[in-house]
Amino acid sequence: MRPTDLHGHVTPGGDSWTYDLGSVVVRKCSVSEMDNNVYLITCTATGDRLLVDAADDADRILRLLEEDGRARGGELGQVLTTHRHWDHHRALPEVVGRTGAVTLAGSADADGLPVPVDHRLRDGDTLRVGHLVLDVVQLRGHTPGSVALALSTAADSTTTLLFTGDSLFPGGPGKTTSPADFALLMDDLETRVFAVFDDDALVLPGHGDNTTLGAERGSLPEWRERGW
Repeated sequence: MRPTDLHGHVTPGGDSWTYDLGSVVVRKCSVSEMDNNVYLITCTATGDRLLVDAADDADRILRLLEEDGRARGGELGQVLTTHRHWDHHRALPEVVGRTGAVTLAGSADADGLPVPVDHRLRDGDTLRVGHLVLDVVQLRGHTPGSVALALSTAADSTTTLLFTGDSLFPGGPGKTTSPADFALLMDDLETRVFAVFDDDALVLPGHGDNTTLGAERGSLPEWRERGW
């Protein structure tokens, strides 16, 4: 059953948020003083699972795996790191060591991670998690190799889930360090996200609450004008 609150508010050390669409269940928890979001995507038909951002606190992440009663214990097939910034991969070595998960990251950021990356991702690639198919969307600017994931699933209607890392938040794009990087990120967001997906697409960012593309679309000119 879908939750009535799609904001997905979680706090470090607090309870998880769960979004059940039938064919897929998404669990979200927060870790660390940076309030990083960690997501677990489960294919309910097969029990296969993908973790997005092993940001910190490996014990909490392993408890997140245990919360999913459809899967087998602490097994984890894959872990994706959305980008190379330190706060998004502090628990990655321990999680990989304890689960044996395959590692994935954007090609341009892979060498900045603390573990070898098994699969280097590029824009337009696809990932499989059991019966689920997720599209890789590269969003350059926050880092050169930042990637988002898009999962479209048919429930009572077609729902798109966008795992955007630090590239898109409620209220604007992620932080950039130069006007050129900001322009690049805005270009990628407009052409690869807002021009492709409908307003009801649910944005699941790397920190903080969820949003939708519809809630943010009208602010695109304002973001361009302010420059951040």
